[in-house]
Amino acid sequence: MADIAAAANVSIRAVQCAFRRHLNTTPMAYLRAVRLKPRHHALLTADPSRGATVTDIAIRWGSTTTPALRPDYRHTYGVNPRHTLHNR
Repeated sequence: MADIAAAANVSIRAVQCAFRRHLNTTPMAYLRAVRLKPRHHALLTADPSRGATVTDIAIRWGSTTTPALRPDYRHTYGVNPRHTLHNR
């Protein structure tokens, strides 16, 4: 947040207000959503019959473990990552 504010030459609070006003979200929620998109796409396109696992996908996209991915994923998409992988 501090880097973004400094680059824009505004306060951290101004950045937070701008996200809320223009995107109806917080900077951290926006970042979580951006990070989830490639994971979601990877789960949709992966083939579990060829050995694809949620853990492999989570690690490939920067999550340290599957449990680290699960709460945000479930909140955003309404299902666990495993459900997406196996029920496309």
